[in-house]
Amino acid sequence: MPELVVTALLAPSRLSLKLLRAFMWSLVFSVALVAAAVYGCIAFTHVLCRPRRGCCGRRRSASPACLSDPSLGEHGFLNLKSSGLRLHYVSAGQGNGPLMLFLHGFPENWFSWRYQLREFQSRFHVVAVDLRGYGPSDAPRDVDCYTIDLLLVDIKDVILGLGYSKCILVAHDWGALLAWHFSIYYPSLVERMVVVSGAPMSVYQDYSLHHISQFFRSHYMFLFQLPWLPEKLLSMSDFQILKTTLTHHKTGIPRLTPNELEAFLYNFSQPGGLIGPLNYYRNLFRNFPLEPQELATPTLLLWGEKDTYLEQGLVEAISSRFVPGRLEAHILPGMGHWIPQSNPQEMHQYMWVFLQDLLD
Repeated sequence: MPELVVTALLAPSRLSLKLLRAFMWSLVFSVALVAAAVYGCIAFTHVLCRPRRGCCGRRRSASPACLSDPSLGEHGFLNLKSSGLRLHYVSAGQGNGPLMLFLHGFPENWFSWRYQLREFQSRFHVVAVDLRGYGPSDAPRDVDCYTIDLLLVDIKDVILGLGYSKCILVAHDWGALLAWHFSIYYPSLVERMVVVSGAPMSVYQDYSLHHISQFFRSHYMFLFQLPWLPEKLLSMSDFQILKTTLTHHKTGIPRLTPNELEAFLYNFSQPGGLIGPLNYYRNLFRNFPLEPQELATPTLLLWGEKDTYLEQGLVEAISSRFVPGRLEAHILPGMGHWIPQSNPQEMHQYMWVFLQDLLD
């Protein structure tokens, strides 16, 4: 068929796609401006209630002692083959078994896996990485350095750079989103997955279009589409919005000590410390609309019944995309979004059972 004819036949579809994307971006930025107004009021209220803290976040000069706890493992850096970036990680149990690689979410870092590092180092080589843009890992400032494709290549380079051909991937929140995509595009590198509180982006997209309530739960994502303003709002009154997110008595991490809170705030308080993490969100809608994708990696999915940010209905939506028999999903009663830190014992019990056949 002549190329001119093919172009003419495809033109309506291409135009429709462009119009859909234009509508989507206009909607996203409209909601982002509303979210900015709401969060701006919240941030300035914090400033007025705590005037001594001022409008800027206080830079921490020394890292909290808990980040150097030797029981969690040894600190190291890995130079990535593809990008040349250097990522920080904490490792324990090398030589004790298969690689168990942990991917954190926002606003967290490798330290969010402290309970799992202690629990599984006796039978696995456990490695918790600081993703690009976080902690001591390299943090390019350009938004285009945080596309999903580049982040997946980082994970591939970590696995291969540590000397392994496959791993057990354990992920939460943003790390979970990356893990789902990694299992689709690099299935040979993933033996098993443990996913906590996170959905594949294509599932999230389709579910949210049919359940507007999920958009309200994810309102912060729209704020983060804007340049520079989210960094400013999150840092005001010495990072009070982040503090509230992590310590709220109903929706935060229970029993989080002041020292542990500082373990998360320390790197965010450094110059430009929020730019990289927020650039993840600025790439979320880049490939809209996404095609449905089949999920086949054997996966344990743990979901909090009282998750503030993600609805339970996403679990069923995820299950519908799976090859039969490959997904073991549990909605945990009374638990929220931060299961690896709030309910580590329950998480560990499910993980040991799920992984037992690999250890026999």
